[in-house]
Amino acid sequence: MRTVIVGASPKPERYSNKAQQMLVANDHEVVGVRPGITEIEGMLCVPELNNVTGIVDTVTMYISASRSSSMIDDLLELKSRRVIFNPGSENPVLEAALREVGILVDHACTLVLLNTKQY
Repeated sequence: MRTVIVGASPKPERYSNKAQQMLVANDHEVVGVRPGITEIEGMLCVPELNNVTGIVDTVTMYISASRSSSMIDDLLELKSRRVIFNPGSENPVLEAALREVGILVDHACTLVLLNTKQY
């Protein structure tokens, strides 16, 4: 499965970085979205969500609603199967738009989902 991490970080203490490491350890292909960075520990990083190409199963959000609100069109265009809103990244307007087109919305922690084999 291919996962996009919105809010990818090169800092090991960040949850998005921990999620990246755990996703890779569980054989998931990962693409990060982070302006100004092209790679994090071997993972491709693109500056904007609209730079992601190919089929995406899951998008996992690690940014605030104030930052993700501008991504509605890009998320809809990506047509992922689901979007995970990690704690602190909830965005009711974005979530409603995703549900309207049939994209599964999860309020969960990617790390917990992976640790409990629910990913």
